[in-house]
Amino acid sequence: MTGVIRFSWTATIALVLASIVTLGAFGWPFVVPPSTVAEASSHSADAPWIFVLVLPLLAMIVLGEVNAGGLDAKAIALLGMLSAIGGALRALSPGIAGLEPSFAVIMLGGRVFGRGFGFVQGCLTLFVGALLTGGVGPWLPFQMIAAGWVGMVSGSLPRVRGRWEVLMLAAVGFLLGVVYGALMNLWFWPFAHYGEGLSYEATSSAVGNLARYARYYAATSVIWDVSRGVFTCLVILVAGAPLLRALRRVSRLAAFDVPVRFEPADPVKELS
Repeated sequence: MTGVIRFSWTATIALVLASIVTLGAFGWPFVVPPSTVAEASSHSADAPWIFVLVLPLLAMIVLGEVNAGGLDAKAIALLGMLSAIGGALRALSPGIAGLEPSFAVIMLGGRVFGRGFGFVQGCLTLFVGALLTGGVGPWLPFQMIAAGWVGMVSGSLPRVRGRWEVLMLAAVGFLLGVVYGALMNLWFWPFAHYGEGLSYEATSSAVGNLARYARYYAATSVIWDVSRGVFTCLVILVAGAPLLRALRRVSRLAAFDVPVRFEPADPVKELS
């Protein structure tokens, strides 16, 4: 695995902060103490917009620190190419019945080029896909960070090769496809009414709201997300091995790990 993008300590701190804020944005219904309905309704309108404003700023900090840490022209070109491919695949099948081949591209890029590359690729892939499909909205920052986690997790998996590597990626792909969908529901679930026993209640405990969300998820989203997981798993099983070989060949040819040295010119050789 090649670390094309290596996080500096400042980029790592920014990434951790972005992840903490995003986890808070996803999980606040289960950790906020029970309050009155009036207090909850006073914040339900502005909370999503606060997160929408904060998350892009944190993502910009992360990308800025990553660039400062050593993104060269080869890495930028490769990152742009894979993000464009993933975005185009998302445009061809924008989540129809959970069929999202872009997830496999994000996972394979993170696996071959490292967790830093995978995180940035995941964020950019969802951003490009949103531009192509007209899917820009308050949900986009959540999608970008969650897809970034998909690439980062893929780049952090144990070092195995051959058939076991493909099987490991396929199994993790299924799991990540389901978890991604379960997380993404949380950006909007607390702010609407879906019926008795399915909606967020500000006066309920964390356990009570977790049970309500589990019922809502089972009733509305589990089939969609399992389809995403199964499709990602099948894509990796069918095309994972040749794509891994191709990406590793690109990595060797690009020589990302070879240090660049500038030596003074020899005037004798130049004159001759």
